[in-house]
Amino acid sequence: MQLECVTDQAEGLRRLLVRASTRVITVTAARAGFGATSVVVNLATALARAGKEVLILDESQSHDNVSTMLALKPHHDLLHAVRRGKTMREIMLHDGPQNIRILPVARAIQALPTLCAQEREHLLESLAEVSCDVDVVLVDATTCRDPDITGRFAPNQPLMLVMNSTASAITESYALIKRMAMQDGRLNFGIVVNKACNEQAARFIFGNVAKVARQHLQVCVEYLGYIPFDEKLKRATQLGRPVLDVFPAAQSTLAFGELGRNLMLLPTAESEQSEGLPNVIQRLIRQVSTLN
Repeated sequence: MQLECVTDQAEGLRRLLVRASTRVITVTAARAGFGATSVVVNLATALARAGKEVLILDESQSHDNVSTMLALKPHHDLLHAVRRGKTMREIMLHDGPQNIRILPVARAIQALPTLCAQEREHLLESLAEVSCDVDVVLVDATTCRDPDITGRFAPNQPLMLVMNSTASAITESYALIKRMAMQDGRLNFGIVVNKACNEQAARFIFGNVAKVARQHLQVCVEYLGYIPFDEKLKRATQLGRPVLDVFPAAQSTLAFGELGRNLMLLPTAESEQSEGLPNVIQRLIRQVSTLN
């Protein structure tokens, strides 16, 4: 009996330590169409299959956001909970056998400057509720608008920039890196090269961008992986499903699995170890308040 009690306590302690290091990763792109939402959906699936509890914050209201990509139809969002119209259980979406949780947050994030103190407190309580047992939070910040609230979402948390392999996409992506480095003080960027013909080409593209960024902006740019151009990925998107579910042997499926492993192998910064999702949002609230 005593042994069982000690075992339960040890298991509880392990869970506490794991949840204390929830990773909040913002995924973004210079503009719509570069594949950031596709990366979020498929990366979440890969992480879930690896045993991680995943929460997606769907920050986009466009027609090609996470909910639409997965053929889901949200009727409520986080702002309904903040203003106490709905419970988190009514708002949260669930997808697939992996039970990935999806929370529409676009209107709540945009409304931050106008929320009263009580509403902001309830926002933090709601986020604490939904993220208490989560390993990874992926923020789908598909395009960085100007003025840019999302750019300040988590300046000390990991940011994954999805960059297409075309010349114009490379130029726009570098411009975004420059703006976020100079305006928001971001020093670290993770790069995923999308629609590359192979890894050699992806690393060549990354190398050129990283060299210029390090030389002129003094920022750290890290290669996280690449997603190959794959018709099966396109077909899975048309079906409203992650490619990992529809085509488990596809090249893009293997790439998303590798991307997930690379992401989880990244060392956790000290600033991440003490910050769950509510603390990240708390900092965002302070920053937004200074803009008013």
